[in-house]
Amino acid sequence: MLPTVLAGLFIPFLGTTLGAATVFFLRGAMNAKLQKLLLGFAAGVMTAASVWSLLIPAIDMTTGGAAWLPATVGFLLGMAFLLILDSIIPHLHINADRPEGRKSSLGNKTMLVLAVTLHNVPEGMAVGVLFAGVLNGSETLSLSGAITLALGIAIQNFPEGAIISAPLLSNGASKPRAFSYGLLSGIVEPVGAICTILLTSFVLPILPYVLAFAAGAMIYVVVEEIIPESQSGEHLNIGTIGVAIGFTLMMVLDIALG
Repeated sequence: MLPTVLAGLFIPFLGTTLGAATVFFLRGAMNAKLQKLLLGFAAGVMTAASVWSLLIPAIDMTTGGAAWLPATVGFLLGMAFLLILDSIIPHLHINADRPEGRKSSLGNKTMLVLAVTLHNVPEGMAVGVLFAGVLNGSETLSLSGAITLALGIAIQNFPEGAIISAPLLSNGASKPRAFSYGLLSGIVEPVGAICTILLTSFVLPILPYVLAFAAGAMIYVVVEEIIPESQSGEHLNIGTIGVAIGFTLMMVLDIALG
């Protein structure tokens, strides 16, 4: 099982890498409509993963009359955690003209990478906590469910990798440099997942809370960053269509395979 788990931890990073590699095939800026579609798709996948892979298992593994309590507390703490990080770490949204977080002398390219890296933290944590539960014999969590979540995040990481690298290319970075920035933005996911597994002895007693925490952090990213970006500028329905496709795909994957 251990080799499978190790491979599963790097599946999301592979998605980011492949997405960033698309920069070698671009001749200019990414089409705005395609970018909105990909952003909406990523939002749909993350939302479905938060519900089916994290919140529902957190509720199912809680016994007693207050099965909602760990999911509620963990979810709100996850939202609060990302809200704090979002306020502290200097970063630049994909289509924003001004940086957010604390004032910094960092360049826009670096802050753009920091934004995506920040958003990858809960994804790595979500994958790590599922595999940690599987390795320790949780009856609610399954290896196929953990692999499904890793695959779903990898699918949404593909457009994310492309979206981080393409603006860097259009802003003057060389293709190898734009690719390397996209690659580095995704490395936090396997690192975060491995750290979560190493902290298993602390995680397992509060596993429902941790699952819901990861869900809250992911939903924060969707609401704060991805959906507003997909709906910015000229009003189009293509971002909404992307959400529907991504949500449905992840839901089907989780129910069929998880």
